Amino acid sequence: MIQLFATDIDGTLLDENRFLSHRTIKTLKELTIPKILISARMPQAMYYLQDALDIMGEAIICYNGALVLHGDEVLFELGIPFDEVQALAAIGEEHGLHVAFYRNEEWFVPALDHWANREINNTRVHPTVQSTAVTLDYLKETSEKGNAHKVMFMGDEDGMDLAFAKAEKELTSKVHLYRSKNTYTEITPKGTSKEVALRKLLEFRFPDIAMKNVVAFGDNYNDTDMLKAVGYGVAVENGRDEVKKAAAYITAHHKKDGVAIWLEENT
Repeated sequence: MIQLFATDIDGTLLDENRFLSHRTIKTLKELTIPKILISARMPQAMYYLQDALDIMGEAIICYNGALVLHGDEVLFELGIPFDEVQALAAIGEEHGLHVAFYRNEEWFVPALDHWANREINNTRVHPTVQSTAVTLDYLKETSEKGNAHKVMFMGDEDGMDLAFAKAEKELTSKVHLYRSKNTYTEITPKGTSKEVALRKLLEFRFPDIAMKNVVAFGDNYNDTDMLKAVGYGVAVENGRDEVKKAAAYITAHHKKDGVAIWLEENT
């Protein structure tokens, strides 16, 4: 029996316009169980999707599980220590990458370049633009609010290869590195996991719901553990082969309403 719905966003839930299709909105609004968005995105990049689904104020899992929110309340979080944030900034800059910093609802970029504008288009969120040195000073001075929930490298593939290799060699014991695309590396605190965050959410907000009664959807490597852990793990057709092997079910492509189709046929 499915008692809770959880889904990744990019490459899983959104259509070719990077929004929710009419079919997806209709199907999810008819679903009368808790609906949880779980993503590498920051909170504001998820709120407009919650609004479209009439679930504003409900729990969300951000930064691949480094931050779990319910309304304004932080239920669970992990942070990258400042020394590692600083080291990552140096590695990214050394290899000519765009380095962005995320903490709670804050997003800092060094310039409104191609990479920043691409993220603005994808997420409908606008960052604070300032030098990396100023951002690092700010994060250090306000460390009581927590260190970064995510650092993101964006840039050409050759530079990314070198930066990823160096960060992996020097910092893999302190952070989790995730190559979401050839030109993107998302870096979150060590121990970050969508599965762990989902378990924490059930513990704090839905103690009567077991993982076996959760349906979860995903497409990329960071969804694998979550899909294995729930009772109904569903990969979209465009998902990575490893993700599809981990899932109990396969549905249609995300651009062809795969999530809605599976729910219509199975709930």
